[in-house]
Amino acid sequence: MSGIKLPRAVSDLVTSFEKLPGVGPKSAQRLVFYLLHNPDHELQSFAENLLKLKKNTVLCEVCHNVSETNPCPVCADEGRDETMLCVVEQPLDVLAIERSGAFKGRYHVLHGVIAPLNNIGPDQLYLHDLVKRLDEVEEVVLATNPTMEGEATALYITEYLEQQGKTGNGGVTVSRIGHGLPIGADIEYADGMTLSRALEGRRKL
Repeated sequence: MSGIKLPRAVSDLVTSFEKLPGVGPKSAQRLVFYLLHNPDHELQSFAENLLKLKKNTVLCEVCHNVSETNPCPVCADEGRDETMLCVVEQPLDVLAIERSGAFKGRYHVLHGVIAPLNNIGPDQLYLHDLVKRLDEVEEVVLATNPTMEGEATALYITEYLEQQGKTGNGGVTVSRIGHGLPIGADIEYADGMTLSRALEGRRKL
């Protein structure tokens, strides 16, 4: 005797939700059945917002942040400090640091970290074009997360900039985001005061 199966439309959407980070099978099922009981107009709005997610956003060609405009508002802001460049893993990290109000320079978004176990190397990140942005920069602040992958990425960038002749002898100073962030924490979840202290406590590499 065969068991009861979910309708195809339900199971397909469950599979789609399972592909999202941090969403397991049970969470995916709960999300789908929550949506199933929503009014049609709310589902329509949800679907339209999903479609607009890609249609109405772009990656800034300068810093690679997600934006509605190209270049993004930060890169277009002539009042930002051109001598400071903060390297972060994800666009959400830019939002978190901006909320802290502790940084007035510009950003460079990698869209990930070096993670050999996941087959992610430097070439899969917006990393090597960082060199092209250093003409007016005096300090590069490495604000990758204090995780094993984040630390490895910061070390790689430091060594890469050194190999490219961008550090030392009047070149850029490379610093690492400092105390305030516990090991294993993500920048996007940190509060403004913690990020302020981390930026103020950055150290040279």
